[in-house]
Amino acid sequence: MSASILELENVSKHFGGIRAVSSVSVDLREGEIVALIGPNGAGKTTLVNVITGVQPASAGRIRFLGADVTRQRPFQAARRGLARTFQIVQPFPRMSVLENVAAGALFGGAHASVSDAMEAAREQLDFTGLTAFADRAASALTLAGRKRVELAKSLAMKPKILMLDEVNAGLNSSEIDGALTLIRRVSERGVTILIIEHLMKVVLSLAQRVLVLHHGELIAEGKPSDIVDDPRVIEAYLGEKFARRFKETASHG
Repeated sequence: MSASILELENVSKHFGGIRAVSSVSVDLREGEIVALIGPNGAGKTTLVNVITGVQPASAGRIRFLGADVTRQRPFQAARRGLARTFQIVQPFPRMSVLENVAAGALFGGAHASVSDAMEAAREQLDFTGLTAFADRAASALTLAGRKRVELAKSLAMKPKILMLDEVNAGLNSSEIDGALTLIRRVSERGVTILIIEHLMKVVLSLAQRVLVLHHGELIAEGKPSDIVDDPRVIEAYLGEKFARRFKETASHG
């Protein structure tokens, strides 16, 4: 089993009297793909925000590569190798695709100069299939294209962990297939991936492990095949119909 790269110990986030995340303890291991699922409002994005320093934890500890990073700021998270995409994609509208990705490289601190950042950006545009759009305004791309820019920007930070928030939302089947191929290629580089996802067909085809949040609490954790059989997950999120259909499909090979 791979070593743990990120450890959460009883992490909570409260907004006044609302417990958005409640005493979550979990670890991510080097090189694995983990899906984070749960109903709307379960606390998934809030948990990623806390990990990356966008919002401070109300309680608990976060350790990355053995160091306590509970109180880190977003730029510190990025420079340590904790990168993330956002559910609502908002590129810098007046900047080109190349410049948007270079901005990620500079923010992540992995490149000492603008020229180095631009070169790193070109490499990630090539990796994500965006080279032909390098000089186009990022705001002019389709949703699928803008999501690829967001991914390329995160990869330009040279992440050790990449957190993907609803990267497939709003995409058609062909675009989703392309996104999954890219995510697998990123994983092959040795990057640990945490993906927030609503599409169970994506979770079942991509993830090696699944975490399930409900009302801010971690109610289940395990292999995808075990998660769809968990009564708590079925009640809170999947529903009997989906679980039954999955079992029937699995039984027929």
